[in-house]
Amino acid sequence: MAARLPCGAPGTRGGHFVVIDPATGEGFDAAPDRQPDELDVVVDRARTAWRGWRDDPVARRTALLAAADAVEAAGADLAPLLTREQGKPLAESHAEVARTAARLRYFAEMDHGPQRIADGRPVRSEIRWRPLGPVAAIVPWNFPLQLASAKFAPALAAGNTMVLKPSPYTPLATRLLGSVVSSALPEDVLTIVTGREPLGARLASHPGIRHVTFTGSIPTGRAVAEGAAASLARVTLELGGNDAAILLEDVDVERIADRLFWAAFRNCGQVCMAVKRVYAPVRLYSEVVEALAQRAKTAVVGPGLDPGSQLGPVNNAPQLARVERYTNQALADGARVAAGGGRLDRPGYFFAPTILADVPADSPVVTEEQFGPVLPVLPYGSLDEVVEAANSTAFGLGGSVWGTDLDRAETVADRLECGTAWINHHAELSLAQPFAGIKESGVGVAGGPWGLYGNLRPFVVHRQEEARP
Repeated sequence: MAARLPCGAPGTRGGHFVVIDPATGEGFDAAPDRQPDELDVVVDRARTAWRGWRDDPVARRTALLAAADAVEAAGADLAPLLTREQGKPLAESHAEVARTAARLRYFAEMDHGPQRIADGRPVRSEIRWRPLGPVAAIVPWNFPLQLASAKFAPALAAGNTMVLKPSPYTPLATRLLGSVVSSALPEDVLTIVTGREPLGARLASHPGIRHVTFTGSIPTGRAVAEGAAASLARVTLELGGNDAAILLEDVDVERIADRLFWAAFRNCGQVCMAVKRVYAPVRLYSEVVEALAQRAKTAVVGPGLDPGSQLGPVNNAPQLARVERYTNQALADGARVAAGGGRLDRPGYFFAPTILADVPADSPVVTEEQFGPVLPVLPYGSLDEVVEAANSTAFGLGGSVWGTDLDRAETVADRLECGTAWINHHAELSLAQPFAGIKESGVGVAGGPWGLYGNLRPFVVHRQEEARP
């Protein structure tokens, strides 16, 4: 079947592992369980392929544009498979496929030719950007295709080859994507390897890999950095987020409630830069809680393949247990359930969209990343108080400010300690802008030209000009 198409890698010896449909909790397919010692051959083949791939930028551009066309043409196969293993509504899977193709086109068209250095000396200095070699990517389960392309599109456009490992919870659509993209590329330029740990740890620490890019949790990110340090490989880490949304006194609650709700609950809250805490002024607190609760109560939760579903299941059993644990701890700490509050009584990993009020500020659902369909709403008294609260965690990915006076909202947003701040919206990114976290939310930059140059190294040539008469 489509999910088992080859994608340019050698055969496996380690058998297969079962892939679960989160809408049923049952296995529906299997993926190859690659073993760590197989990576030596994979990386060696990627290095051999690199020697030709790096030398012809015109051919690279042509191949990547053809790959984008192939991804679009395969959307009818990719999107349902993605929904089946990840859980998101089918319309969101189609949007993820479209974003994947768009990113390939964006980076294929980006120029990184030589740059002259004008420093006033009688020397012609020129930066010539060179690729790094074989690079690696480790991708999570919340946006498997989109995040895979966010890593391989700039890496391949820069002239590198890539070995990419998807999450064992969502390997099938990524394998199929690898097959589709690789059909337009030379052999071994992009290789998808699926498997369980310690496969990822070995890939991050492999001495033949020159750059490791990872999206996932902070603890795993630390382990990836430690592994890459053994060979002094470059790392880009896109880690967790605990984004705060600050509502100002002049906010029109009813006008922004839909945007705010979906900024928190899209993809069942499984978005690193989703709104994960809402701070409302005391005067508007009850109104905000009620507006969000009403939307949580009416959101349609069901299997992603059902056309009427607005929210799918949590992706996997461990994550469902985490969401439930954080919710129960909040209730034990004195929080009040305004909507939802627990699992839904049906097969699969479904959790009711949950709004929590009166949550203590030190409850883990506030201070940590719940990464699920649970949203705490907290009151505040002054701007200084709420900015301090928003900045009080170890995270620094994103944040937003909501209000009618845009200049005032921007002044507040400028005080947030994060990589991206939005005003009256949240978690919207263009392909052209940088995406980076601070504090424990990440190292390095993805997106736009910054993402491309993160996959290149400068090679500087100095040429002494002839003396002038």
